[in-house]
Amino acid sequence: MNAKAAAPMKILFLCTGNSCRSQMAEHILHHVGGARFEAHSAGSRPAGFVHPLAIEALHRLQIPILFAESKRWDRYADERFDAVLTLCDSAAKEECPVFPGAPLTVHWGLPDPVYHPGAEDERLEFAVSIARRILSKIEGLIALDWSSDRRQLRKELERLGEI
Repeated sequence: MNAKAAAPMKILFLCTGNSCRSQMAEHILHHVGGARFEAHSAGSRPAGFVHPLAIEALHRLQIPILFAESKRWDRYADERFDAVLTLCDSAAKEECPVFPGAPLTVHWGLPDPVYHPGAEDERLEFAVSIARRILSKIEGLIALDWSSDRRQLRKELERLGEI
């Protein structure tokens, strides 16, 4: 008798425009999370494109972009997630859809590379630094014991938001 494989942990990353930080997070988790995780991203007011800074930052970190689409968060309104992580302060302040199953919701505030001042090369270096911070947080996320108590898991996700 074959044991049924555990369903992957579903994680949704939210930013207002779903063009940079949430896109980087989705692709990074997709790349490093393996079959244990299913990554998605969306926004309240999607830009309609993935920002070139996000694409180039991921390229520099050798993270493949297999699919990239700026999506509205109501696309996922009927889906169950294990965690919903907001990455921008404005998205964290907005009223998010109520997702079925009461996922853990945590804010990982990160500055937006799109609005970083400076020349294009400075903005790109900033985007790469944000992508590295997201990678570090996601490496912590995949190392968590997802079967632990929800309060403890929330604390650990919040701690990751502070690094």
